[in-house]
Amino acid sequence: MTTFEYEMKESVLSVENVNVSYDGTPILRDVNFEIKNVVRPGMRQGQVVGLLGPSGMGKTTLFRLLSGLDHADSGEVLVNSTREPVQRGMVGVVTQDYHLFQHRTVMGNLVVAGKQAHLSGGDAKSKAVELLQKFDIEAHARKYPCQLSGGQRQRVAIAQQFMCSEHFLLMDEPFSGLDILAAAQVIGFIKEMACVDELSTFILVTHDITAAIQVCDTLLLLGRERDADGKPIPGARIMKTYDLMAMGIAWNEDIASSQAAIDLIRQVRRDFRDL
Repeated sequence: MTTFEYEMKESVLSVENVNVSYDGTPILRDVNFEIKNVVRPGMRQGQVVGLLGPSGMGKTTLFRLLSGLDHADSGEVLVNSTREPVQRGMVGVVTQDYHLFQHRTVMGNLVVAGKQAHLSGGDAKSKAVELLQKFDIEAHARKYPCQLSGGQRQRVAIAQQFMCSEHFLLMDEPFSGLDILAAAQVIGFIKEMACVDELSTFILVTHDITAAIQVCDTLLLLGRERDADGKPIPGARIMKTYDLMAMGIAWNEDIASSQAAIDLIRQVRRDFRDL
């Protein structure tokens, strides 16, 4: 197993003191984390962060906050080195069912997304052509979603979101319902796409610990603290951060079969039981 040289540079996304309650019940409590630009000598390296946590811990709520679809009761989500408060459209969102217009071609889907981001028709088409080339789907520009494979639809859905968002992408359960071979294809694809741009930042909300360890450089575990009697304290927060880069796990091929990854999977599962 190889440990790679890297540096942590400027912040690309910060979550600061975020709190959310529904009907007086805390859902998220004092959530804090930061994603920094990972720089590797001689390489273009994006960031891939996995957000893990048991069901009912508020992952969906945090997902919507990170995307700018909802706002916290207090605290902020800040993007880019300029620390702009996140707004709808700054962060792309890819859900499990890949929301594409079935009556439009691949090019049409991208151009519509660009116009929704207030690009002119010409600028939207130019950006769409650029993204089709980046994502290696230019040969499918005139096809309709029903003519594409699942992997091709995923590429189009991601390209569609980058028509609005320059660098940020949230993926909701990208490995859900996939067999081993299909999951491996998605893992390879995310690794490839995250490195299209130095500042590309993918945040994966997932239950799949094994897949997350294979593709992410950092894992965040969302959970609840417990009081002296062992009862959960309402309101989830980031309970643990796993730095796969420092562990020498990140960016290695076939990492899932390594002892380091196997040990980490066991550790994360143990940590789950304490939440």
